[in-house]
Amino acid sequence: MEIKQCKFITSVANSKQRVDYNMPEIAIAGKSNVGKSSFINYLVNIKGMAKTSSTPGKTKLLNYFEINKGEFMLVDLPGYGYAKVSGGVMDDWDKLIGEYLQSGKRLINVFLLVDIRHEPTALDKQMVAYLHHYQIPFNVIATKCDKLSRQASMKQKQVIARELCLGVDNIMMVSSSAKIGKEEVLAKIEHLLNTYK
Repeated sequence: MEIKQCKFITSVANSKQRVDYNMPEIAIAGKSNVGKSSFINYLVNIKGMAKTSSTPGKTKLLNYFEINKGEFMLVDLPGYGYAKVSGGVMDDWDKLIGEYLQSGKRLINVFLLVDIRHEPTALDKQMVAYLHHYQIPFNVIATKCDKLSRQASMKQKQVIARELCLGVDNIMMVSSSAKIGKEEVLAKIEHLLNTYK
């Protein structure tokens, strides 16, 4: 699978604004500042396609990116778990994420991003439990793997698998800055799209 084209389509602030684009959707989830925007830019090979920010909690909307002229849609979800936003804003994000995940009839998979340098947070575990509960297929993507040695990365991958009660094979290691892991993710997307058809 190769991503030859990516086009930003729209940002959605609530479920009423959502449109059915009649193509399979893959959602990108993760806590604030885990590297979701960098991951998307790396995946589609367009710097600045998804806006990166040094300020966590910047993505407050569902952002839709059309891939390969309608082959599928990437949906960037708001980051969860950023402490410096008010409770009301946090509730709105949670509602937006929850409504999307529960009612997204085109949703075929969620890529849940975690920072390989840290153990999964309580919110990461909560998200995994949520995805299990609603029977939403997902894979965990451990970002920033260039920050650790290969040996340390493999060890940390096992820690993440254990903490999230997953098999080690369910976790892909990626680094957008060191250009690691894209082929594995694209192969997974190709498999998902073939299964969807």
